[in-house]
Amino acid sequence: MAEEAIYPGGSRKRVSRAGDNVRIDAASKDDLDTIEEWRAAHRGVLNTFQAILRTRTKFTDIIVAQRHKRKNTIFNKLRRLPGMKLARMDDVAGCRLIFQSLDELYAFRASFHKARFKHKRRNNEEKYHYINNPKDTGYRGIHDVYEYDVNSVAGQNLAGLYIEIQYRTLVQHAWATAIEVIGFITESQPKFKQGDRRYEQAMALASEILARAHEGLKGPFPNLSDRELLENFLLLDKELSLLQTLRGLNEAKGEISDKRNTILIFSESGELEVKSYRDAPDALRALFDLEKQMPNKDIVLVRADSSEEVRLAFRNYFSDAREFIRLLDDACDKLGRVPNDHPADIASYLALYERNTD
Repeated sequence: MAEEAIYPGGSRKRVSRAGDNVRIDAASKDDLDTIEEWRAAHRGVLNTFQAILRTRTKFTDIIVAQRHKRKNTIFNKLRRLPGMKLARMDDVAGCRLIFQSLDELYAFRASFHKARFKHKRRNNEEKYHYINNPKDTGYRGIHDVYEYDVNSVAGQNLAGLYIEIQYRTLVQHAWATAIEVIGFITESQPKFKQGDRRYEQAMALASEILARAHEGLKGPFPNLSDRELLENFLLLDKELSLLQTLRGLNEAKGEISDKRNTILIFSESGELEVKSYRDAPDALRALFDLEKQMPNKDIVLVRADSSEEVRLAFRNYFSDAREFIRLLDDACDKLGRVPNDHPADIASYLALYERNTD
């Protein structure tokens, strides 16, 4: 009972009860204060793990970034998943590692699993292995969930909090960025299977194309031939003008300082506001204040070693799908040897495909 009494927000039951009230739109001020205290406590968990990860990636080209899950995203997840208990939500705190290659990713993860610390990995090797078993949305990457545990008195009230470690290659990250950008610029959310299902289908096909062409793997459509894969994608792209839309985006120009804590505020009009803070506690207080002032905006607190790494790790906030477009163009060229500006209709494309594969 002693441990439960010092749990952020009062207790796991109290936090989950507050989450249940959010789900039914009946959250009181006390509920929201409980959730805010619980979310804020994850800062200590993030600080511990990002320090561990940065030490282990020193003198490598691995990108390490961290973020607090957006309040609106937490609340939407509670509403999407009726059985989800807030105190058990394991991705409120997240560290993301971006690798140049699959080999680099697998080697680092295997080494990290041997790390000597008290924090316990909660999942087995394959549970969140979305490279071996891609999601049907097309998402590929690997997640591990750790439960925080330390001996220090200062950290004992954080024991039991979770953090998610995401491992992605640059190719996988480019796709994940693009699907979030689509969520910003359309009325659909293919990442969450919401809205026009054609966007979801097109991005799943794009994931398969990228996996085959750049990583020698299969994605969510392993049984399609290369020809069928390209044909299906190009038909949907013609209907949606997806690539044309992404190519036409103006990258958000928000200036980022080299202060380590950055708040990104994304508006529906495509404008990006950036606020930077030297100290993490100041940034966290500002985050909660901004969420109250602007409840309908996407606001996220992130951290990386430099402004360039913030832009790379969180491209979606800068409406930047350029790397996805480049990789997809190269992949289509490799699989079907078609020009980047594909023909206006699929019949023309198929005729060209036949000529190029004779």
